Amino acid sequence: MSSSKRHAAPADIPPQLSDLHCFTETEGVITTTMFDVPGYRVVKVLGAVYGLTVRSRNWAAAMGMVLKSIAGGELRWFTNMLYSARNDAITRIVAETKARGGNAIICLRFESGEVGGFCQCCAYGTAAVVEKIDPNIHEAPQLLS
Repeated sequence: MSSSKRHAAPADIPPQLSDLHCFTETEGVITTTMFDVPGYRVVKVLGAVYGLTVRSRNWAAAMGMVLKSIAGGELRWFTNMLYSARNDAITRIVAETKARGGNAIICLRFESGEVGGFCQCCAYGTAAVVEKIDPNIHEAPQLLS
């Protein structure tokens, strides 16, 4: 790639959403969308876990979104609600994993949609206990005390 080509700019995340977009506290639980955690071995599989939340829009925000959709552009209130729902779903799946004695969620997935006019977000994956096996791999930041 020549130096004259530019990389795509990162997503324009509004400041009020930036902390929601970048980080969700997992209380020491490793979360990954991969089937394994490089440098770690799955010691015990604890089964499928999920976190679910359903959100509703208030009527004033819904009316504002209708007007905004006519003009076009991002529906920021709805974006904020979806980020918040995603973070709640992660918090719930982490709590379920910890309740089972796990320290990792592998194959983490998200699903969202509309249910009767309400927004639902589901996080699901496999709760597991993992341990480090490769001394050359840095300890996962979630596991550092």
